[in-house]
Amino acid sequence: MSSPFLESLRREMRLRGYSIRTEKTYLHWIRQYIYFINKRHPKDAGQDEVKSFLSMLANDRHVAVNTQKVALNSLVFMYHKALNMPLGELDFSLATKQRTLPTVLSASEVARIIDQLTGRNRLIIMLLYGSGLRVSECLRIRVKDVDLQRQALTIHDGKGRKDRQTLIGESALDNLKEAIEQGISRQPYLDRISAGNQTMFKYSPAARFTLLPDICSSHQND
Repeated sequence: MSSPFLESLRREMRLRGYSIRTEKTYLHWIRQYIYFINKRHPKDAGQDEVKSFLSMLANDRHVAVNTQKVALNSLVFMYHKALNMPLGELDFSLATKQRTLPTVLSASEVARIIDQLTGRNRLIIMLLYGSGLRVSECLRIRVKDVDLQRQALTIHDGKGRKDRQTLIGESALDNLKEAIEQGISRQPYLDRISAGNQTMFKYSPAARFTLLPDICSSHQND
């Protein structure tokens, strides 16, 4: 169970409209920091301990640049926003930039996955792949966000809490049309689509998707 202090940070992030992913990430690094300072309350530590922690991540754990930046942002939030203890200038060891090949799916591998899916899961994966959506964005799609004539989707409160438009991939278009036309009477995974203002997919916020990592392969752009 989280401590009262961590729960207060969680409430502060929710009041500020932070995403659930950011909330979990920040709390993870704040916990790591608290362990690093031997479970003292962060208000009893400060700039020197933060510099030592960030340097340790770079020198001992050899974390990636972005990982160190996320840890820094987590602690800046805690000290600046929650504890009202600005950290000032921080001089710490920077993580070195690492070049790694991303693990991606080839077009044929994606097709193999989609061929194994049906119903809701098939449509969700087709939208993720064809329209470049994040999982959270896809699961918040409402019928009124879909413009079949223009083959466009309006995404609300995306990354950075911004709205944007994206295209519906050709592979998903027919499936999306069929799902909307058939409605909840024949597609139980749709949520009251006739209302227009409801999200299309019934889902648990805790749901996670796993995309058969064993069939992925590494690719390098020339």
